[in-house]
Amino acid sequence: MAVTVVACVLAAAVGRGTAGTAAVGAAVLTGQLSVGWSNDWWDAARDAAVGRADKPTVSGSVTARTLGVAAALAAGACVPLSLLSGPPAAATHLVAVGSAWLYNRPLKRTVLSLLPYLVSFGLLPAFVVLGLPGHPLPPWWLCAAGALLGSGAHFFNTLPDLAADRATGVRGLPHRLGARGAWMAGAVLLLAASAVLAFAPTGSYRIAGLAVSATVLGVGVLLGRRAAFRTALVVAVLQVALLITAGTSIR
Repeated sequence: MAVTVVACVLAAAVGRGTAGTAAVGAAVLTGQLSVGWSNDWWDAARDAAVGRADKPTVSGSVTARTLGVAAALAAGACVPLSLLSGPPAAATHLVAVGSAWLYNRPLKRTVLSLLPYLVSFGLLPAFVVLGLPGHPLPPWWLCAAGALLGSGAHFFNTLPDLAADRATGVRGLPHRLGARGAWMAGAVLLLAASAVLAFAPTGSYRIAGLAVSATVLGVGVLLGRRAAFRTALVVAVLQVALLITAGTSIR
């Protein structure tokens, strides 16, 4: 939901209009659902082994087979919904969704676990901008900020589950760095994304937004690893605010 909302805000900011923003939201939502559902489908046995009661297959609220079917249906719906933004944008979005599926299997367990986040979140702004009339290329800094934000979220999202993941053979990059290393990597990447959005658009300087992002990350450290992903979401909201203040420099 967070990724979908951010994509819609970006679509509105770049001038996609009501219909265009709705098309972006529908495509991104179905893509995200396919990624999330396929992840829980493939991880059903692993989640049961470590007692992840917060997972739907472990709690018994849904079967793994149902999740698999739902993921396939969502992925299928994502194709025509992406095409509403035009072929160049659709191709970009489908590559991003495919990259995210590759994270679920097999890259999550490898040192290359960061790669799908770099690719998928870097391409998300490109999908939005390419849907404008004439299919203009997005500015470099917009894609760079997306890639950095997604990469930081990867480290923070993994932190609460490091021990459970290791017990079931998951050895992604955050696991290899350890809790402290993953925290530091995530914080550096999120601050880098804030810096790009603060300084890159038409030379605008928004030191306040960067300072607030740093403060939020500092508070997140005090709250502990369970609050890591929520910290990343708050920083993401701040970055969206920076993006909106960039105004027409996005186009």
